[in-house]
Amino acid sequence: MSAMGDFVPAFVRFTVATEGSELTSDRKFPVTTTIADLKMKLELLTGASTSSMRLELRRSDGTVVSTIGDDDSARLESFPITDGLTLFVSDPHLNHGTSEDFSVDERVKLSEEQYNQRNHSARKFLQQHGLGRYDEDKQEMLRKIAEEKAKKKAELLKVIRVGDRCEVNGVKGQPARHGTVMFVGDVDFKPGVWVGVKYDLPMGKNDGSVGSRRYFECPPKYGGFVRPVDLTIGDFPPDDEVDGELDLCEEL
Repeated sequence: MSAMGDFVPAFVRFTVATEGSELTSDRKFPVTTTIADLKMKLELLTGASTSSMRLELRRSDGTVVSTIGDDDSARLESFPITDGLTLFVSDPHLNHGTSEDFSVDERVKLSEEQYNQRNHSARKFLQQHGLGRYDEDKQEMLRKIAEEKAKKKAELLKVIRVGDRCEVNGVKGQPARHGTVMFVGDVDFKPGVWVGVKYDLPMGKNDGSVGSRRYFECPPKYGGFVRPVDLTIGDFPPDDEVDGELDLCEEL
């Protein structure tokens, strides 16, 4: 399937606001972030405790869109998230500027030993629940995935090079198309390695850019991104601009 056919944002932008404070902060989070990891990040940002903070998604007028519950294994993508919402943080134990336990200024001054002795800290929370870097099985799995990804990427880069002629033949609902490889690597809009292709005919989806990032240069409708498995490298002659072929492309 073409990368352009099913675009899913990998990140969401919130304005983080804390009860009792006029300060706000614009932050970007991966949509796959678990609530446990989100709370850890927010504790470091706001001083609220992971064990007692309450989270709400609000519109700019203060209307509550959703309350983020206590299921720490849930992911942000399971909530009605959109860019521009306010992530409102409240904590009954948080007293800005004077709290002995949760003041951001004081927390920054804590030594490593003092921070480790705290019962209500992000680190203690993760240790007790076996989350984040304290989940040994997950860390081992992530390490293996990263190694496999790096190995696969290295193998692909040996076979598929910028400038190679190619045939794209695995994209559902579209005829085989020929073009030139213009980009090979990671992208912002989907995980994994993708190949950017400049087609011989205007049978693509873009001009070599997706969102705010440009990956290569080509005229509109001449560019596209496909998985490496969806193309074949070879000495393919350029496609001719036959009227029948162009008519077919316009219907896609």
